[in-house]
Amino acid sequence: MSRDHHYDLVSKLKPGKIILPVLLGLAIVGWFIISELNTDVLSKLQFTWKSVFWIMVAWLCMIGRDLGYIIRIRILTDKHLTWRQAFRVIMLWEFTSSITPSTVGGTAIAVVFIHKEGLSVGRSTAVVLATSFLDELYFVIMLPVILLFVGKDALFITSLHGTGMGFLNQLLLFTAIGYGLILLWVLLVGYGLFFNPEGIRKLITWVFRLPLINRWHSAAVRAGDDIVESSHELRTKSLLFWGKALTATFLSWSSRYWVVNAILVAFFAINEHFLIFARQLATWIMMIISPSPGGSGFAELILSRYISDAIPADALIAGSIALAIAIIWRIISYYPYLIIGSFLVPGWIERNFIKPVKEKK
Repeated sequence: MSRDHHYDLVSKLKPGKIILPVLLGLAIVGWFIISELNTDVLSKLQFTWKSVFWIMVAWLCMIGRDLGYIIRIRILTDKHLTWRQAFRVIMLWEFTSSITPSTVGGTAIAVVFIHKEGLSVGRSTAVVLATSFLDELYFVIMLPVILLFVGKDALFITSLHGTGMGFLNQLLLFTAIGYGLILLWVLLVGYGLFFNPEGIRKLITWVFRLPLINRWHSAAVRAGDDIVESSHELRTKSLLFWGKALTATFLSWSSRYWVVNAILVAFFAINEHFLIFARQLATWIMMIISPSPGGSGFAELILSRYISDAIPADALIAGSIALAIAIIWRIISYYPYLIIGSFLVPGWIERNFIKPVKEKK
């Protein structure tokens, strides 16, 4: 990738880009507040020292999530990145993911983030592809596990008044589609990285010559090239290397999914902790097919409906309480990355693109 192409990518990361996901999320939340949120019900959420403690635990879970990501990227780069560099890359990466649709994410620009910290483009591509592979592998492993322990009925059927089987069937459909896409990606990338990178490149190139999807042919060719280049970097790594990276991945994602549990414990006595954890994982799989930036709106909708029957309250008011919980969840797990990224991006662009040009003149 040339410097000009790098700049074309990162020039889209203007802080003003956060306006779209913020407004979209706030608009949908606002609609729910007007149509569904009973302000009298909010009196049930009494803030005490106990609730403050558990909200802090929720924040610590998010810190654990970021720490897992930082540890993993240091492992994948053989500790070429310092702790400070790893933190910066992860925050920029999360900001990018927050302002792009869940189906797109921030992986393309993440290559630039890592490359600008001193790694070659090929190695940066390998790190990003390995990160994506490990993330999706977590879901491939965990969904069957939670189905085994929780069961399909408990995972996809709620007792919320007015939810209806139509909504529940949609949850199952969204999860099945999301999981299918994730599984396909893991199989293709895993086979390409570790067994036959050239074969996968040829397959991807051929598939994206078909009508309706041939508009993405050039992007598919680049993806195939990435797999081949990354294979040379990653296929020789030891089992210990991959074990450490996968452990950090499990720390990161599992920490993320305990956030809602901590928020709920702040206000209620909760018994079904693993069920709530499982439904958050299913929600994230559904968000894979969300077209909105960072899953804005979609996440609040699904989670507020999906955890309602886990709240020890009358079904008629549980929906309003769940919506309030979902809003707190997004405040902790989503919006901080928009704020941190909006501060980091301008200085990062100045340091890596604007300043070098000025120095050459």
